Amino acid sequence: MKKGNLRIFCAAVACAGLVMAGCGGSTPAAKTGAAGGESTEAAAEQAAADQAAADHVAELIDAIYVQERTDKTDEQCAEAKKAWDALTDAQKALVHGENADPEYFGRDTGDASKDDPGNGDNIGEKEILAVSFGTSFNDSRTEDIGGIEKALAVAYPDWSVRRAFTAQIILNHIEARDGEKIDNMDQALQRAVDNGVKELVVQPTHLMHGAEYDELCASVDKVRDKFASVTVAEPLLGEVGEDKMVVNGDKEAVAKAVTAQAVKTAGSASLDAAASDGTAFVFMGHGTSHEAQITYDQMQAQMDALGYKNVFIGTVEGKPADTACEAVIGKVHDAGYRKVVLRPLMVVAGDHANNDMADADDPDSWLSQFQASGNFDRVDCQIEGMGRIPEIEEIYVSHTKAAMDGISASEAGSGNTAAPAALEDGTYTAAFTTDSAMFHVNDAMDGKGTLTVSGGKMTIHISLPSENIVNLYPGKAEEAQKNGAQLLAPTKDEVKYSDGTVETVNGFDVPVPAVGQEFDLALLGTKGKWYDHRVMVSDPVKQ
Repeated sequence: MKKGNLRIFCAAVACAGLVMAGCGGSTPAAKTGAAGGESTEAAAEQAAADQAAADHVAELIDAIYVQERTDKTDEQCAEAKKAWDALTDAQKALVHGENADPEYFGRDTGDASKDDPGNGDNIGEKEILAVSFGTSFNDSRTEDIGGIEKALAVAYPDWSVRRAFTAQIILNHIEARDGEKIDNMDQALQRAVDNGVKELVVQPTHLMHGAEYDELCASVDKVRDKFASVTVAEPLLGEVGEDKMVVNGDKEAVAKAVTAQAVKTAGSASLDAAASDGTAFVFMGHGTSHEAQITYDQMQAQMDALGYKNVFIGTVEGKPADTACEAVIGKVHDAGYRKVVLRPLMVVAGDHANNDMADADDPDSWLSQFQASGNFDRVDCQIEGMGRIPEIEEIYVSHTKAAMDGISASEAGSGNTAAPAALEDGTYTAAFTTDSAMFHVNDAMDGKGTLTVSGGKMTIHISLPSENIVNLYPGKAEEAQKNGAQLLAPTKDEVKYSDGTVETVNGFDVPVPAVGQEFDLALLGTKGKWYDHRVMVSDPVKQ
């Protein structure tokens, strides 16, 4: 029930005693003025008491509807649930606050007992920390987030998989309503430290490199020195890129997987068959004011590149502007489609999917707006997150593997092993690994570069994913910013992807002090900020 409807219902409940006692004349009390007055006064007092009890619960809910955990959070969550349980059904309908309503405790979102909070100890020395924004929808949490976590556990049985959510508001909601305690980011990282974890791979389940991803990386940086190795893996859609036409293997795989699942769920024989039947598929993302919003336009470009003419990308926030609901309605209508299937372009089918997309009672929902446009004969909704699609889960598994390979390479170079034998002059293909999923060679290069050995000196040429890295420096970022520092200038490399597309990216010739050993390599981004990294060249194979 929406909040606007609740106010009407609340008024009806509050007046019910007055109507029954004072208007019908069917009770003995109503037949005498004195008795009638007493009955009316008692009803008014009861209505006031009911509202006061409801207001108290609303205040308790608003107190835990915050994005900061404190020492009192557990106590406050328990108090709010106890107060809610003490209300009558009529009183529960009266709960209304800044963020509180009866759905906070009363909405049925599935069985929370089926979910694994992923906060166990006895982790061991190797941990995969799956970090999600989170959702209070129990079934979606189990199937979407849980699906990814289970896929990671199956793929890497020698690693312990644990969970963290970044939205404290959601964590408090789950704890208060269901008694399920899930770690926030700080708690999960501290749990890893307390358990003696040495190798930590953080796998975000986020869609892209947005604000939440940046905050995650900042949290990890605070405790990086507590572990022997820490790597943050790529989110679902991989690198962003600066141009809206930039696509990559991850975006292509996601586009194919989510579209195939949507077509299957709709009961269509194929995407082309759906198009012939006049059906368009609209995938609704969240949207963001972060510079990574270009990712949504890139996903539309990817759909277009695949020939998916009846697939459209939109966002709840309408950022970028061409993904706003009104704009998407116009695109679908102009393309001549009369039937629409709405589906979330989100890892989790939570509040946005259920309310912003599919709520028939909300005139602002996408379902309502598409219907109200009068342009379409039929509008259907598929409330399924991408986290439950096996092909999507495999993308996360592959990103985790790439992060692990970076750890393995790092460890190989940090041991007390004998110095490798000098390479003879010539040209080699060699692996190039780094300490960050944000800095790596282009996907088309299979993690490798071209190593040239001449007169005892070694240089590796690497092609990067885009033109976002402006300069490199063989050393620390602090040194790179000093007067006279010899920066490495980029070359313009053309790379060809598996789908035949060609892209111009920045390449660099990097001096290599030794093969199989880590060395410092700082980078300068397009925003003028330098970053320190550790890299390694290994496994040379002579051409």
